[in-house]
Amino acid sequence: MDLTDLRESMVTRLTERQEVGERVAAAMRAVPRHLFLPHIPPEDAYRDEPIVTRRDADGRPTSSSSQPAIMAAMLDQLAVRPGDRVLEVGAGTGYNAALLGALAGPEGRVVCIDIDADVAAEARAHLDAAGLPWVEVLCGDGAEGHAEPAPYDRLIATVGVWDLAPAWTAQLAPGGRLVVPLDLNGMQVSVAMERDGDHWTSLSVVPCGFMRMRGPSAGPEVLAVLHQNPDLLLTLPAPRELGDVSAALATEPTELLLTAVLDEPARPPQDPAREGRAEAPAREGPVWEAAVAFRTGVPMWLALHEPRWCTLMGGGHGFCAGLVEPGGIALLPLDGDPVVRGHGRDGDRLAEELAAHVHAWTAAGRPRPTDLRIDAHPAGAAVSGPLILRKRHTTLALSY
Repeated sequence: MDLTDLRESMVTRLTERQEVGERVAAAMRAVPRHLFLPHIPPEDAYRDEPIVTRRDADGRPTSSSSQPAIMAAMLDQLAVRPGDRVLEVGAGTGYNAALLGALAGPEGRVVCIDIDADVAAEARAHLDAAGLPWVEVLCGDGAEGHAEPAPYDRLIATVGVWDLAPAWTAQLAPGGRLVVPLDLNGMQVSVAMERDGDHWTSLSVVPCGFMRMRGPSAGPEVLAVLHQNPDLLLTLPAPRELGDVSAALATEPTELLLTAVLDEPARPPQDPAREGRAEAPAREGPVWEAAVAFRTGVPMWLALHEPRWCTLMGGGHGFCAGLVEPGGIALLPLDGDPVVRGHGRDGDRLAEELAAHVHAWTAAGRPRPTDLRIDAHPAGAAVSGPLILRKRHTTLALSY
């Protein structure tokens, strides 16, 4: 199979599993992702998987090429038109900037900014190799935007953000749109927003996961590397005392089966590329809908209702949402059967409390991130509602 076929196969798999707009699909067919990942085999570049490209001294990932599925979803949210001025915050490998360049065209202007000089330099080299000289790459703090070409028609962040930076909203043209992976108490959603009078309101919300913004605008989220080879990563919405999580995980778990809580099987469809299958699963029907609701809705519920919540990924555990305290940890796999496992001295109690949250989410109608409406008001604004998050520059009002 040649590289053109690999790109076509990647896009075909994406369109079988999610809605992808025609212009975004065409851009993904045209832009060679392997040129932005020159250190891996080309066939690996066309898997629907995120690829870590940089880590810090402690082993924490700091830069990557995002999963093509979420890139396609966010580009559809952004709706770039030919001739648009676009600002991208976070360069990664430069692949997403290349897709933006293909969508805006040479008559548009795409500016990409990254806080890491080495990342920016590599993205520039990759864009040149791909034949996209009109896409600009700068080194700087993306939270400050880039005022010289403003106003922008579109702004996208491809790094997890804790708040909406004032520079971004100031540098957008009237009628402009921004798309950012916004933190909601440790849960990220890609939210597309436009102005609505004196505030910003969401047009669409998609669950996602990105490496967090660094520098002065970083949020309080914590990513802890419990061990490496294989990676075992714990994320928290903010720093807190946990005790020895690794020791708790080494204990025999208590298991609570939650099948009775769910009307439909909760095992979510797997990526056929990871399982070695050629066929893609159907993305319609009650089983699919229940699986997606479970995988995305439970973490969102925990993020908005439970300060002790966490996620754990890797090390043979898969991807889990859970509760963690100094006395133990309870985990619910989001890519397998609905079984709560409690580890450590207080594992039994934490497992019961985590199961109770799943019951509460079910009783509330199984809301999911795509059901959210998010309104971003200036910080200090008098805002009321069931779910309010106060940040440095904005006050977020959330509702289902």
